[in-house]
Amino acid sequence: MSRSSTEQAALQWSHIEDVLSGRHEGQEVHLRGWVHRWREQGKLVFLTLRDSTGVLQCTIKKGALPDDQFEDAKRANLLESSVEVHGAAKKDPRAPGGWEVQATGFRAIHVGDVFPITENQSVEFLLDVRHLWLRSQYLTKVMKVKHVMLTAMRDHLNTHGWYETTPSVITPIAGEGGSTLFDFKYFEQKAFLSQTAQMYLEVLMFGLERVYSVTPSFRAEKSRTTRHLAEFTHLEAETAWFGQEENLKLQEGLVEHAVQACVQKVPHLLKDLGRDPDDLKGVKAPFPRMDYGEVIEKLQDLGEKISWGEDFGAPQERLLTEKMKVPVFVTNFPKEIKAFYMKVDPAKPDTVICADLLAPEGYGEIIGGSVREENNDLLIERLKKEGANLKNYEWYLDLRRYGSIPHAGFGLGVERVLQWIVKGEHIRDMTPFPRTMSRAYP
Repeated sequence: MSRSSTEQAALQWSHIEDVLSGRHEGQEVHLRGWVHRWREQGKLVFLTLRDSTGVLQCTIKKGALPDDQFEDAKRANLLESSVEVHGAAKKDPRAPGGWEVQATGFRAIHVGDVFPITENQSVEFLLDVRHLWLRSQYLTKVMKVKHVMLTAMRDHLNTHGWYETTPSVITPIAGEGGSTLFDFKYFEQKAFLSQTAQMYLEVLMFGLERVYSVTPSFRAEKSRTTRHLAEFTHLEAETAWFGQEENLKLQEGLVEHAVQACVQKVPHLLKDLGRDPDDLKGVKAPFPRMDYGEVIEKLQDLGEKISWGEDFGAPQERLLTEKMKVPVFVTNFPKEIKAFYMKVDPAKPDTVICADLLAPEGYGEIIGGSVREENNDLLIERLKKEGANLKNYEWYLDLRRYGSIPHAGFGLGVERVLQWIVKGEHIRDMTPFPRTMSRAYP
């Protein structure tokens, strides 16, 4: 039957997941969403409805609802038309999810144009229409897992005494390396998009001691690998009084908590995305550790032409970890290939006290962290060696002039962790609007 606007407003709307849970068996439910699939068979219209919680078959039979509403259902035959369906929730093992709604009322909210996305579209086309492709079941499920993962990470840090902060992503200085900076004119001066929030977190650490942030970071890397983005979500933490051991324990505890939260809360989504949750149940701290020198020897044994002092990237990380089941720390990289702010290891003065955490199954680096240098003279020496303008770093050096302390921190690539958890093929699908060398649209 048709309903007045007042009656519409008074309806108790349900989500599809409520029907699929079985809580409304035999009851009238009121649903609204978008047409995911549509077919007509005689006096029946079979419509698959989707909303943010799932998909559900709705059977619309001529005579079971007013004729004008049946015609409305026939008219809503274009994918992504927005509709309302009212009817009884019934078990049906033939239907997706084992449930359907037998309609007693229907209303088309908006019947749009022909939806441009069909089967077997190219990757480039799907990226061009990313604003529409984000409605897909795959990307929707990825974003839900990402939400669970990020919530778990925040909960873990918050319950252990950390404060979430909001550092700027506009900066006058380089954090990681000048060659990968995005620069722009900031009013009458030159500025950069932040590669890392670390230095600003160090500032905040002196007042709050344990701080973290979740911000976008930007790297102008000319890379076309399946794990690089020009803009990515960076979870970074900085804390006073921490050394290497405390820093590594914090990282492995954070990763364990996030992974197990996904296993416990959304195993069905992991399965739908191609990840067996049982694969992740063994991801528990402590994680194994390997010295950089050991890794070089291991890679050489595996046939890689690499020498001590060289950095390694995605291919080497994949070779090293593809048969592993849990993440591994690689510690003590050569100081010449690491950032100026990392503390030199007095026991191994050609290395710094740092660690990269590599995900298993070939997914590679997901965290980079270190103990920070607290001695200004050593920091200035490193900056001069790199040709940096010390004037731009005066505020950072002030931190060591007034109450310098031992401290440490790390940066975690959210999309990289997510890609490993969901067993994703490409990191571009771990973020709503991927920014790469060739793409800033939409």
